[in-house]
Amino acid sequence: CSMNTQQMEQMGQFKITVWEEENFQGKRCEFMLECQNIMERGFNKIRSIKVENGPWVGFEYPEFQGQQFILEKGDYPRYEAWSGNSSYRTEHMLSFRPIKCANHSDSKVTLYECEDFQGRKFEMCDDYPSLQAMGWCSKEVPSIKVNSGAWVAYQFPGYRGYQYILERDRHQGEYRKYNEFSTQAHTNQVQSIRRIQH
Repeated sequence: CSMNTQQMEQMGQFKITVWEEENFQGKRCEFMLECQNIMERGFNKIRSIKVENGPWVGFEYPEFQGQQFILEKGDYPRYEAWSGNSSYRTEHMLSFRPIKCANHSDSKVTLYECEDFQGRKFEMCDDYPSLQAMGWCSKEVPSIKVNSGAWVAYQFPGYRGYQYILERDRHQGEYRKYNEFSTQAHTNQVQSIRRIQH
């Protein structure tokens, strides 16, 4: 019989450990489920992270608000390791949750040249460090539909700038305008996009 998501989580499909100090020092806490506010666990901050089973998305503020940071399997000894490719570095990461629909081998996304899925569209199943280099003739992507999997879109080419985590199982995969990309999105500038590793 097939397991439901909750049972799979309980078997450790998702596991993240956070520390209050850099280089995996100080107070630590392990999570297999989302955390809406790390300060409720007695932490003042998060300064290093190990993702044992992922992927996860971290947020600048409690309740999954503010800048987003993709956290794939691996070690993050300092905050620059997860926010370093952003030109808006923030030391804050106060909430995080697993990304449940990531499927690297079965991911498809459709970009639209206008809001509400209007205008020309471009379907993709691969990683693109530069959308313009592959023929998208604008620095902007006004609406996005995630057909399968989970993606991270970036404001600038080369996977830099603000990160937007786009998931099939949220908003039914439909992001009709840029302010649905994330709570801190203030522009529809998207110039690179890739599948989330799991």
